[in-house]
Amino acid sequence: MRPLRFVALGDSLTEGVGDPVGEAWRGWAALLAEGLSGGVPEGVPGGVSLELGGGPSDRPGASVEFTNLAVSGAQTRDVLERQTPEALALRPDVVSVVIGVNDTLRCTFDIHAVAARLDQVYAAFRDQGAVLLTACLPDPGAMLGLPGALARPLARRQRAVNAVVHALSERYGAVHVHAAEGAWLTDRALWSADRLHPGERGHRQLALRFHASLAQQGVATGPAPSAEPEFPVPTRSASLWWLATAGTGWVARRCTDLLPQLLTLAAAEVRHRARGTSARLDLGASHAVASALAALSGGEQPDAA
Repeated sequence: MRPLRFVALGDSLTEGVGDPVGEAWRGWAALLAEGLSGGVPEGVPGGVSLELGGGPSDRPGASVEFTNLAVSGAQTRDVLERQTPEALALRPDVVSVVIGVNDTLRCTFDIHAVAARLDQVYAAFRDQGAVLLTACLPDPGAMLGLPGALARPLARRQRAVNAVVHALSERYGAVHVHAAEGAWLTDRALWSADRLHPGERGHRQLALRFHASLAQQGVATGPAPSAEPEFPVPTRSASLWWLATAGTGWVARRCTDLLPQLLTLAAAEVRHRARGTSARLDLGASHAVASALAALSGGEQPDAA
């Protein structure tokens, strides 16, 4: 009996940034893989054969093969053009597609393009019969603590991406986790020094939420990941050093091309607030989402609200 195949697609969140194990990142997807059939990965990242004890209810004794294709900085275009073909060739039984934040940090952001790409990716895996995992994500402006005029445009973009992900997840019957809100966003113990990536405890929370949903479907039959960290929390000095070196560079590389546009968007925010017409910006974003979903093939669109 062939192993159950779990393939993870996405960006730095799924790559595991914030959850270091040795010289590599681990992350929520690797933690989730441990509980799909009850075992422990023999190594991370990517391309790992897991010789586990149990399997889904209709596949007793199956092992799990976990492959992590996520790459830091990836956008929906990268997932569609690079990661998806490689993942389809592996013919996964379970596939996670968690992506979108990096799209919002680019001056080329286009919700129509994001929707079209995600529609193609989701459809390809569902056509293969894979169980599809998706998630809504928090907006980076709020997580970084940016001033309101700078944060609101990013929040509006992330809400648009989340609305598309939510609608398409319903269409394709995905196992969907709402990670864009809730107490976990304000619990500092769950987040790494950069405030954009979960720490080990946060990655474990994501894995637990996916595991609970998959357990209801009989896909995750192994034990749920522990909520408690396996490794000590980095010291404050170590976290500050990382943020001042690697972390600052990470943010700068992803926001450089956005900054001029973001300043323009912030100026528009200030003008609309002064005139009392801020609702027009939100309404325009909602119309863009509805238009993007309506442009997709596949019949009647789910509610994007």
